[in-house]
Amino acid sequence: MTYGIRPFTNRSDDGAPILDTNNNERLMRVQPNVSIVLGNHAPESNGTLYISSKQVVWLSDADRAKGYAVDFVSVSLHAVSRDPEAFESPCIYTQIDTGDEDDESESSDSESSETPMDLSKITEMRLVPSDPTQLDTIFEVFCECAELNPEPVEEEEEPHNWIFSADQLGAGIDGDIPEWNDIQIPFTIGHANGDDDLASSVLELQINDQRFEDAEEMESDNSDEHHH
Repeated sequence: MTYGIRPFTNRSDDGAPILDTNNNERLMRVQPNVSIVLGNHAPESNGTLYISSKQVVWLSDADRAKGYAVDFVSVSLHAVSRDPEAFESPCIYTQIDTGDEDDESESSDSESSETPMDLSKITEMRLVPSDPTQLDTIFEVFCECAELNPEPVEEEEEPHNWIFSADQLGAGIDGDIPEWNDIQIPFTIGHANGDDDLASSVLELQINDQRFEDAEEMESDNSDEHHH
């Protein structure tokens, strides 16, 4: 997976982007006459917006060598913006995850629109259709494709099995089980801080509990005999 916005020039003869159909990528929406604004830079001349099941692609109508793409897993936020104070034209506003939190963004107001563009630092993208009535439809397609591309989930470590019987606990403390090495022993109760006394106390408590249960059973048996 490639984070952030990247150049895209892989077009077919009819000018449409070549999709990765081998991985089930399919075209979801084509919207002509859309301008793109990257970061705080000046809007690009009109092009065509292609939304696939995996990425957003914008291709210039005037220059076949110019195009941009971003995977949906890198689109951290998308929304319809109609506030003229936020941007002069109604648009689809998106925030882009570049994969590097330490990078300084070019979306800041302090950046000049004349600054040479570094795509790896672009964290905002606006898509401005010439027909603003299409914004809601484009937004719905964005939502649908975002659901198809959930954020990757980091694998969690396998949980430790911290449940031991009294016999295992006692044998582990006495060193009677050879396969319990120094790494495994700290996982037993009372060994997390090297407190052997606590582990012994827990073991003793468990043994006393068992004896107490046996005493109750004996008293119950004696009581039954007296009744007979």
